[in-house]
Amino acid sequence: MIQSVIETKLSEAFAPEHLEVLNESYMHNVPEGSESHFKVVIVSDEFESKRLIARHRAVNQVLAEELANHIHALSIHTYTKSEWAESGNAPDSPMCMGGGK
Repeated sequence: MIQSVIETKLSEAFAPEHLEVLNESYMHNVPEGSESHFKVVIVSDEFESKRLIARHRAVNQVLAEELANHIHALSIHTYTKSEWAESGNAPDSPMCMGGGK
């Protein structure tokens, strides 16, 4: 199961205070039960003093194998503890607009 692999790898790499890995494949034109579109919300001390692009690169590096072989789309939302305390949630993902839906 790709979702559990993502959760394990991100937990080991970032020791997050908060981690959500959401399979959003159902929002896209893919077969039922697919694991191809994910949203990651991660809150970690590892992101302190790092720019957004560096945070995303770090997540992409940890998930390089999955991105190359299994994941079609990955929405990444990275926060420090203080950023998360301010916002408390990540933005909702839009429904797919293409692919025949």
